[in-house]
Amino acid sequence: MNFKFTTNQFPNVVIVEPRLFRDERGFFCETYKYSSFKEGGISDNFVQDNHSFSTKGVIRGLHFQIAPKPQAKLVRCIQGEILDCIVDLRKSSPTFGKYLSVKLSAENKLMLYVPAGFAHGFSTLSDTAEVCYKVSDEYDPKCEFGLRFDDPEIAIDWQVENPIISPKDLVHPFWKDFKHFF
Repeated sequence: MNFKFTTNQFPNVVIVEPRLFRDERGFFCETYKYSSFKEGGISDNFVQDNHSFSTKGVIRGLHFQIAPKPQAKLVRCIQGEILDCIVDLRKSSPTFGKYLSVKLSAENKLMLYVPAGFAHGFSTLSDTAEVCYKVSDEYDPKCEFGLRFDDPEIAIDWQVENPIISPKDLVHPFWKDFKHFF
């Protein structure tokens, strides 16, 4: 198989490691193959790809979409390094309200599969970073919501000093004021 799928304490969240084929020219790897991912327990139909560029200290998130267009995501960092963070919003989950963070980088080539029902965000740890991610439903501003990145109850350690936050992300509700959707 061209991928290693690693699970963790968060149900249905998977860290994906592609198999690299190296030679004197460099390397080649598959970054997504439906049949392999399905065999690894990920059967979402990804319908949109997104690409972002951020500078050091930027925090993007925490974002999610609700029904009728909730999004699963497959996230990877193709340049630089990020701390990718998710918060479980599924009331029935044993990890409800908890967060998981994973360093994704151009060097480690890891990807994070995030099922629908999670808020997602990342901080940029390197001078710059480019992030590419697939989503299982198209962007719809009517379904878009978020949580505050600095919520004291969730207490994510973003590993950045003096974070740079968009005005839009500064007005997301705190966990205590959050209306649960999943």
